[in-house]
Amino acid sequence: MLCTAKEVLKDAREKRYAVPGFNCVADVMIRGILDRAEQCRAPVFLMIYTGEIDEKTWWYYPTVIRSVASRYTIPIVMHLDHATELNVIRASLDHGFTSVMYDGSSLSFDENVAMTRKVVELAAPYGASVEAELGLVGGFDAMESEHVANILTQPGEVEAFVERTGIDSLAVSVGNAHGTYQQLPQLDIALLKELNAASKVPLVLHGGSGTPDDQMRAAIENGICKFNVYTDIRVAMWSRFKEIADEIRRSDPLPSGYIAQLQEALGNIVEAKAALAGALGRG
Repeated sequence: MLCTAKEVLKDAREKRYAVPGFNCVADVMIRGILDRAEQCRAPVFLMIYTGEIDEKTWWYYPTVIRSVASRYTIPIVMHLDHATELNVIRASLDHGFTSVMYDGSSLSFDENVAMTRKVVELAAPYGASVEAELGLVGGFDAMESEHVANILTQPGEVEAFVERTGIDSLAVSVGNAHGTYQQLPQLDIALLKELNAASKVPLVLHGGSGTPDDQMRAAIENGICKFNVYTDIRVAMWSRFKEIADEIRRSDPLPSGYIAQLQEALGNIVEAKAALAGALGRG
């Protein structure tokens, strides 16, 4: 069933677990994620990254997700990831997204506040939730074409930012990064504790792939209610794809066979992340 992020993350914060969010770019990924999440009784975010949206994506994937969501009993949040333009956010809301993430992290504090507030006002008539970012989560973009340095979130800015914008969740920078880590990250848990104490809304961790499990558990124990995963599922699916190519001897293999195996590889990551999040059985 489709839900808003606000609904899902309220329960996560109260009960001190997190909900994993998975980027998806194909209908086979949508089914792979949802089938395993349903088996695990785990709530989940299905996220579409703005950098991978083309004209057909706007009507194709939201239509697929909306049409199948009622067949699942778990909470499903259809989430737009890393939007920077109001017209893109408006289009996503028109197509039924229940949550949007506005990324004003490259702006000044006041500019970020002003733009985020506009997004909150835009989303309100749709009943959609809004996630924003304070500080800057660096790392590589999805295409591995650009690297940006981190700017840590400042505790003294959190309360004012949340109050002035009216957001429903806040993505923070505490040593996490997007893409493939060049060396093991070291999350600043002490900083995260301060941010959580200052925030009236649930906190979000971007760059959930590749972070050691012990650090992820500590982050969840100290306020992280949602974390994003993309690189890990890309690696898992590509690794399995190469294995399948080596294993298959037919020149015309049945697609249902190898697609199911890719979905199984994806599902294994979904289950592992849901277990790490403490989300098993929460749906």
